[in-house]
Amino acid sequence: MRERPTLAGSRLDLHSICDICGKPRNTRKHAKCSRIRQQTKQAEWSAFMAELAAKRLAKQERRRYGR
Repeated sequence: MRERPTLAGSRLDLHSICDICGKPRNTRKHAKCSRIRQQTKQAEWSAFMAELAAKRLAKQERRRYGR
């Protein structure tokens, strides 16, 4: 099971200005900022993935003749 949903399916909603350091994203690397962002968003992703798993389970239970 995935920890996070795939990102290639849609456009990333990232701003041109980094929300961590406040500098433009295209001027330098933001590896440190990315690590900080991932740590802060971990709880949010966990809740999102738990919600998706619950929806899938409910959908499977609704099927009359599951395969």
